[in-house]
Amino acid sequence: MKQTLLDLMRMSRICRMVLATCLGSFILVIFYFQSMFQPVMRRNPFATEGCCRKGSRNALQELYNPTQAEFSAAAVLHQARRDQVADTCRAHSASSRKRRVLTPSDLKHLVVDEEHELIYCYVPKVACTNWKRVMMVLSSRGKYSDPMEIPSNEAHIPSNLKTLNQYSIPDINHRLKNYLKFLFVREPFERLVSAYRNKFTLRYNTSFHKRYGTKIVRRYRKNATAEALQSGADVKFQEFADYLVDPGTQREAPLNEHWQTVYSLCHPCHIHYDLVGKYETLEEDANYVLKLAGVGDSLHFPSYAKSTRTTDQMAAMFFNNISSQQQSQLYQLYKLDFLMFNYSIPSYLKLQ
Repeated sequence: MKQTLLDLMRMSRICRMVLATCLGSFILVIFYFQSMFQPVMRRNPFATEGCCRKGSRNALQELYNPTQAEFSAAAVLHQARRDQVADTCRAHSASSRKRRVLTPSDLKHLVVDEEHELIYCYVPKVACTNWKRVMMVLSSRGKYSDPMEIPSNEAHIPSNLKTLNQYSIPDINHRLKNYLKFLFVREPFERLVSAYRNKFTLRYNTSFHKRYGTKIVRRYRKNATAEALQSGADVKFQEFADYLVDPGTQREAPLNEHWQTVYSLCHPCHIHYDLVGKYETLEEDANYVLKLAGVGDSLHFPSYAKSTRTTDQMAAMFFNNISSQQQSQLYQLYKLDFLMFNYSIPSYLKLQ
């Protein structure tokens, strides 16, 4: 009888320990995600706690408590960008926070560099190939030294980079709190036209032609030829616009990442991004991130071919070929990206 009582007491202690562990993990999740709904954009994360690496300052510390004069000047600009995101999230809370909690699967675009305590949310058509190359160099522990020596196809192999969704919930929360989180954005319609040009006007992108082009031609082209229905290789921008604004498109599945909105890919109303870089000032902002990480002397962001990039004038040419109704519908689709990242309504747009 005595032994039975002892066994019951041991089981009770074990149950209490398990319950405490589960409750602790649950509180971590609630603490992080609830904190994302507070107006915390001006917080100084190092007012009361130290950094993760003893005897050194990480990128997050350098951003909020800069030790160099050049960092102080840039800090003002990036504070203004954070404020713009926060103000937009508050003003459009009903549409920007349709989902109250994120799950690990929402974090698959957030690339983690443990060595320098960085988290980068990649946005296709905003220099993400070169940023993935840079993240591979940063996290390779010396395996790579020059980003441009890494073939572009290798940069997009998922196993070559670790993403935040691969961590446990407590580890996710720890990194979101302590690592510098950044993303790069671009004028929404320039990005959209760039995606269209890359995926539908180049012959080698047959996978996109088959997966999306054939569907678009079948739905939105009258009297399509058998060849067009089979190959999907000659999608017109007007047809692409029809596909994007069709309510049935998003009911089927989320938009492809190349033309999905930034706020849907990176969740900036739920995750506090410490730094918002812009494609228009790509090299300056990218090298600022690298300087914050302490590698600015040895690693520079790759230059890009300005002659091939999609410009505002090029976007205007494509938008002039669609109706004012389609223009208005596309603006509504990407409106939060325009507002959140402080892009003005294009002068060529004819809004109804």
